[in-house]
Amino acid sequence: MAEAAEASPETPAPAAAVAEAPAPRLVMDPRAVWLANLGEGLLAWFKTLASAAVYATLIVTFGFQVARVEGQSMAPTLEDQDRLIVNKFAYRLHEPQVGDIVMLYYPIDPDKSFVKRIIAEPGDQVRIVDGRVYRNEVPLEDDYVPQEFRSHDDWGPEVIPEGYYFVMGDHRNNSSDSRHWRFVPKKYIIGKVQLRWWPLPTARLF
Repeated sequence: MAEAAEASPETPAPAAAVAEAPAPRLVMDPRAVWLANLGEGLLAWFKTLASAAVYATLIVTFGFQVARVEGQSMAPTLEDQDRLIVNKFAYRLHEPQVGDIVMLYYPIDPDKSFVKRIIAEPGDQVRIVDGRVYRNEVPLEDDYVPQEFRSHDDWGPEVIPEGYYFVMGDHRNNSSDSRHWRFVPKKYIIGKVQLRWWPLPTARLF
């Protein structure tokens, strides 16, 4: 008689518990942090410098020049240390106009440059009586000159030669200009003052 095999259910083995090790903490070397920050700062500085160089190249290439006012001869229109953008291309398109503020080479020493206002153009007659400027016998409209900045000198009359301009500073009693060193040849006019960009609160177009 065959014996029946006794079947007994298998008891599963208990699962082994494995404890996970804590993740290691990363401790940055302070010197490494400092060097990383320094590298980022230098990179940002280099980008700024490169951008400034590109902008400066574009300005010069396309006929503009950055200039700084030194002195008070154009006050109150322009003050000492104002920063300007000078359009060197303007007078390739048209002639300088009476009333334009221009940057020019000093006729006595072309290594120096001045900023003045054009008062008269070729063919005009200019005379000054007690500080009052007459262009072709008509009083010049110069409301931009405050009373305390007016002079009391006499000059002329003289006719401006062809190819030359008569310029003056707006601070009439504190300006070296055509009253002292006479006329400016057109070739010495660098360009038209187009913009005062600094200080920002007084930025304006001319």
